[in-house]
This record gives sequence, structure tokens and C-alpha cells, in this order.
Amino acid sequence: MKLASVLTPLSDENLRLAAQCGVEAIVSRYPEPGESALIELKERIESFGMQLASIEGYLPIERIKLGIDDGTDLEELKTLIRNMGKIGIPILCYNFIAGTDWVRTELAAPERGGAKVTGFNLQDAENAVSLNHKAVDESPSIGADDLWKNLEQLLKEIVPVAEEAGVTLAMHPDDPPLPEFDGRARIMNSVESFERLVNLAPSPRNAICFCQGTFATMGVDIPATIRRLGEHIRYVHFRDVRGTPEQFVETFHDNGPTDMAAAISALKEVGFDGPIRPDHVPQMEGEDDGEPGYTMKGRLFAFGYIRGLMHGAS
Repeated sequence: MKLASVLTPLSDENLRLAAQCGVEAIVSRYPEPGESALIELKERIESFGMQLASIEGYLPIERIKLGIDDGTDLEELKTLIRNMGKIGIPILCYNFIAGTDWVRTELAAPERGGAKVTGFNLQDAENAVSLNHKAVDESPSIGADDLWKNLEQLLKEIVPVAEEAGVTLAMHPDDPPLPEFDGRARIMNSVESFERLVNLAPSPRNAICFCQGTFATMGVDIPATIRRLGEHIRYVHFRDVRGTPEQFVETFHDNGPTDMAAAISALKEVGFDGPIRPDHVPQMEGEDDGEPGYTMKGRLFAFGYIRGLMHGAS
């Protein structure tokens, strides 16, 4: 497996720090339509000795989820996949959370030593904050059956494109993994949902982003679930939470309830060799102005912790 990371901001300083900490791959939000922006992004990352492993976030997919796309977004998504294949970017990570993205009701919950983490409480849902500003905030309600129908249609359209391009599609779970939120159903909220996903379009290119924190919120046994989903896991978001889908807080990587060493060992056991990134991290001293979950000091701590677990497992 390869240690990867998102960097916010994607500055030269942060790229140098990541490389110095042993990060091998960087993941990025979708920059803009067109091949040139992807080429520029890939070349910049490679100039620091790392590879561009995945595009995720800010994708032209929100209207597709809701079944209100006129074909424009679908065509842009297909073009993105083709461009990724041509340029050599191996993974497109996406989700099927209708009308929003991952949401939190608390952005400064206290963690160890006064560090700040994000949290969620369903009772405070009117204060929910979407961490993806490209989402369709004013959108119609939708039921689970229609979401599954829209997802199946999307897979029929894009899996053949991904197969031809050599790009792996990695589905991220709903965060929080609730059955419904804000008047819209959620369907990628259980292990069984992911088994249904891969059976809708059987292909090595139709795969799973194993967001460990979200699966932990589902209440599942993490090492056992890794073994269960096994070959379909092609990308890992590595983090931990404490709580349930209705109420939880994130934690430092070494301060949550999950046996993180057992998780790494299970990934090694199933033959996972893709990118694994820290995902969300606490905001530490002096980082109050940063983007919640994405500041750099907590990421540096996570790099060392994950590398230690990887070395221990090998």
C-alpha cells in the first residue's frame, strides 16, 4: 500500500513536507474541466517526487444523483475519466450522497490536549455544515429506490468508459451513514449496500473507497469488514470516530476505539496495494484559521503514525 494524502492548501511547502514524511501519492479535488489542468496538476506533484493517485470531490455528479441532469454532467464526467486514463491518474473517488456531501454539525469539538475535531449530532441537524461547497443545496427530495435506479444507470454509462480508460471508480460511503437526511434517502450506508454496488456492474473498475471512519460509524468490525469486502477495496480513507451515525466525533488516529494496527494487517492480508490517506485530522495549536479536518499539523502526526503501522504489518 502507498501512503497518500490530500493537501489543503496544495502549496509548495505542504508538498515538500508530505514528501519529507514519506508520502508517495497525492489526491486532489477536481480542478476544472479539460485535460490541461490535470496535466499541470500531475506534473507539479511529480516534480516533488510523488504521484497524483486520485481525483475526488467537486465532481460534476450532483444532478446525476438526483436524476435531473440533462446529459451535460454525464458527458463531462465521462470526459474526465477518459482524460485521467490518457494522463495516467488511476482512481476517481466519488459518492452518491444526494444534494450534499459529508456534513457536520460541529467543527470544533474538543479532542486530546485541546485539539479540535469535527462532529455530528442529528438533533442539531439544522446547523449541519456541508464540507463540499459544490453540492446542490437547493434540490428535490428523493427516495432510496430512485437513488438506486440513478446509480445503476450511471454505472451502466461510466463503467465501460472506465474499463477502456484503465481508471478505477471508487465509491465513498455516505457520511454520516444514515438511512435519510434532510429529506433525501441515503443508500451507501451499510456493508450490504457496497456488496450490492459491486454486483450492479461487476468489473474490477467498479470498486470501493473504504472510508474507515464512516464504516466504523456504521458499528461494524473493521478488520472483519475489510476481509469481507476484500478485493473490491482499491482506495482507503484511514481515520477513526467515536459514536454512532446519529451522534459521533472524530478522533486522533491513535485515540479512537478501532484497532488501527489490526485494520492495516487486514488490508495487507487481502492484498490491498493502493493509496491509503489519513483523511480528516484534528486542528492543532495555531491552526484555527484552517479548513476543519484538513489542516497540516495533524496530517504530519498521521503520516508518522500510519507509516509506523505499515512497517509493523510488514
